[in-house]
Amino acid sequence: MNKIAQFFKEAKVELMKVNWPTKKETINYTMVVIGISLGTAIFLGGLDYFFEFILKTFIIK
Repeated sequence: MNKIAQFFKEAKVELMKVNWPTKKETINYTMVVIGISLGTAIFLGGLDYFFEFILKTFIIK
């Protein structure tokens, strides 16, 4: 039981050392992730549409 208590004490000390991002930084990082995700989705969707068009036009007549 003593080891468990020691673990939580040490974990608390380490968490106090963490440089947590501000609310503004968190929002900015979240927007970057959402933007990159949407860009990737649009890109892959465009490729899918292109290859589907190629298949329907030239291969599956």
